[in-house]
Amino acid sequence: MEENVEVLIHSSIRITGEKTIYIDPFKISQAWNDADYIFVTHDHYDHYSEADIDKVKNENTIYIVPESLTNKLLAKGIASKKVISVKPNCNYTVGTISFETVPAYNINKPFHPKENGWVGYVIDVNNLRYYIAGDTDITEENKKVKCDVALVPVGGTYTMNAKEAAELVNTIKPKVAIPIHYGDIVGTKKDAQDFLNLIDLNK
Repeated sequence: MEENVEVLIHSSIRITGEKTIYIDPFKISQAWNDADYIFVTHDHYDHYSEADIDKVKNENTIYIVPESLTNKLLAKGIASKKVISVKPNCNYTVGTISFETVPAYNINKPFHPKENGWVGYVIDVNNLRYYIAGDTDITEENKKVKCDVALVPVGGTYTMNAKEAAELVNTIKPKVAIPIHYGDIVGTKKDAQDFLNLIDLNK
């Protein structure tokens, strides 16, 4: 089930299948312009990059973003009917896909305040549930996520570290877990390997 998921770099993710979905496109290598949907978790530059959005969008792309980003997209000339503004803890159906928003925030650091309304997503596509956590710590909300595939940050500093990410995955028990948010701005391959060594999806 992970064969449809590609972590491009950092937290930039591409899911293919029924539809082509990008989450937080960043440092895109070339102009693919193949996105049916672009999801953005929050407005930090390594997650909301207009230059990289331009490399994957096309005239039919639908944009799913937290409310705080709506005006930025409209200012880019994106038609309002193409922009879906979301709040945490909600369920949505857009076109042929359904998704939930999960609050994404820090517990013991200041970078991602809960009051900003930033999110992770649980996206139902390809007959699977993909959880993209966004920049977050372990929270009461994400400990309740039900998913088949979990993509969770492991780099520390701004998010969970490898040990914390493994704790979350061992709590929610997806079938597949994939580390993100390492190897570029923060976090190393060792963080990813430590995470993989600590998870136990057979429990």
